[in-house]
Amino acid sequence: MEKFTLINKNRSRIKVFEPFEDSSNPSTIINAIMISYGCFYKRSSKPVMKGSRVESIEEVRKEYKELLVEGWGETYRFNS
Repeated sequence: MEKFTLINKNRSRIKVFEPFEDSSNPSTIINAIMISYGCFYKRSSKPVMKGSRVESIEEVRKEYKELLVEGWGETYRFNS
């Protein structure tokens, strides 16, 4: 599973979805996703990440679909 980044229509907010690997359980199965979120203070700057949370894959799928309906779009600019 790879990392996905969504940016809102106004290009002022960003959400990064990436697999969450629990270090206490060395399993190869990924059953949770970490969502990091941030905002931009200037158009040309990198995003300032404000926080993150870990959710189940089912909850993340729902949120991802809702964001796409709201007009958020995928971007690969900040994946590095």
